[in-house]
Amino acid sequence: MSRGYDDITSFLGEWGPFQRAVFFLLSSSIIPNGFNGLSVVFLADTPSHWCHIPANANISVEWRNVSIPLEEVNGELQYSKCKRYSLGVIRNLSAMNYLPGVDVNLTEIKQERCLDGWEYSQDTYISTIVTQWDLVCSNDWKIPLTSSVFYLGVLCGSFISGQLSDRYGRKVVLFGTMAVQTCFSVIQVFAPNWGAFCVLFFIVGMGQISNYVAAFVLGTEILGKSTRVLYSTLGVCLFFAIGYMLLPLFAFCIRDWRMLQLALSVPGFLYIPLWWFIPESPRWLLSQGRVEEAEEILQEAARKNGITAPTRIFEPGEVSDWASKRKHPHSILDLLRTKNICTMTIMFFAVWMTVSVGYFALSLNTPNLNGDPYLNCFFSAATEVPAYVVAWLLLRWFPRRYSMSATLFLGGVLLFFIHLVPPSLTMVSTALEMVGKFGITAAFSIVYVYTAEVYPTVVRNMAVGACSMGSRLGSIISPYFIYLGTYDKYLPYFLMGSLTILSGILILLIPESFRVPMPETIDEMQIIKGLKPKMSSYNLQSPAEAE
Repeated sequence: MSRGYDDITSFLGEWGPFQRAVFFLLSSSIIPNGFNGLSVVFLADTPSHWCHIPANANISVEWRNVSIPLEEVNGELQYSKCKRYSLGVIRNLSAMNYLPGVDVNLTEIKQERCLDGWEYSQDTYISTIVTQWDLVCSNDWKIPLTSSVFYLGVLCGSFISGQLSDRYGRKVVLFGTMAVQTCFSVIQVFAPNWGAFCVLFFIVGMGQISNYVAAFVLGTEILGKSTRVLYSTLGVCLFFAIGYMLLPLFAFCIRDWRMLQLALSVPGFLYIPLWWFIPESPRWLLSQGRVEEAEEILQEAARKNGITAPTRIFEPGEVSDWASKRKHPHSILDLLRTKNICTMTIMFFAVWMTVSVGYFALSLNTPNLNGDPYLNCFFSAATEVPAYVVAWLLLRWFPRRYSMSATLFLGGVLLFFIHLVPPSLTMVSTALEMVGKFGITAAFSIVYVYTAEVYPTVVRNMAVGACSMGSRLGSIISPYFIYLGTYDKYLPYFLMGSLTILSGILILLIPESFRVPMPETIDEMQIIKGLKPKMSSYNLQSPAEAE
């Protein structure tokens, strides 16, 4: 039998200078994703606002002070955000020296829309895109749509980048999409209107996920078995959380949305020199029949690790085997070719979507929680650090499907029961939400590893990209889960909890990949539970069953 890739490259060791450099350089490239992925939390937040009363309105101070009607919101009286008393009426009453509440009953005065615009509180922000383009009242539907447009770009990036990466290489797509994310984020600073902002935000979203997926798969394919799990959790995920935690710090120091966007974009240019330090994936080169280039990278890795590599890393028969794969190009349709891989793709798609709804809805909801929005965002980001540590421990010592199922059940059950907490115990509800996000975040980290291990090398990046499209669909609709809270405060938690628990059950049907060699071809994939293997070239006995 032909040796597997991990066996062939075992002479490099697991944690030499070469592996450490790849680990930290690729992980650091994810930090800007933490900025751009959730920057909309501050860029599109809505501060307190009320109708603008022009300075030349010719009304007395007494009438100006009561020109905004009071409304009852959640049992409390607040100034109306979208209406004012008719300016023409109160101007006439002021001219006749009538006093409000004395000579005139305010409830009898006609109300009108904010015809002269709005005034916004600057207690928290100097400006956001909401205050810039008046995305309030009749235009408030544009706020969740702004987030959805970004995640729609992420969806398109997931679809396109996987195929580009499998065809042109992980490294080219990684740096190309990093350039797209950085450059268009800078251009976004100069957006003249909301429409232009959304178009640019869409392109930024395309680069954001493409960069993440390419870096994830590149590291997964270069690093060894034990380091691969560490990289997938405490590598890319933890560095994303670092970027996420830095976001509220930037936002706290920079309260103007344009300057904040610029500050979050510029660090992307610091990653240009990494092109000369990060290699292409030898696994991908071999799948393309480019054996000489793969050997050259492995020889260089051996030199950096102070190891003498074999004169010929791949035997002639193995070279012929890898080169033959060049004759069999793969496309997105290969993920649906057989009943086994089609069913697995659909199941992973559904799980990714559910996990994404929970993760992004809870992340975008931080400004709506009680307390300071900057601290809430930081705590939400900090929750991810122990989640990734736990995910790494689970991936290191426990089967994938049971680990994922457990974390999904943890997050789902806590979210599901938030509606049982009395309204007066807001801190308890917030704590349950944070712990629920802890479970969902851990599951999000595990699903990347699980998906990459189940699918073969020839379609791995494509599969991760395609399955993550489910995640992107979840992120697109997640702002509207938050919007449901305007009708029923607990409805979003009830829906997210239920869907997450169902996903925890579904994941138990997917084959286990723990301590099973990663497949190189579609033939080597394991059979999903409940499907009977057929005697064909696509349903060979799995390595686990062979044991």
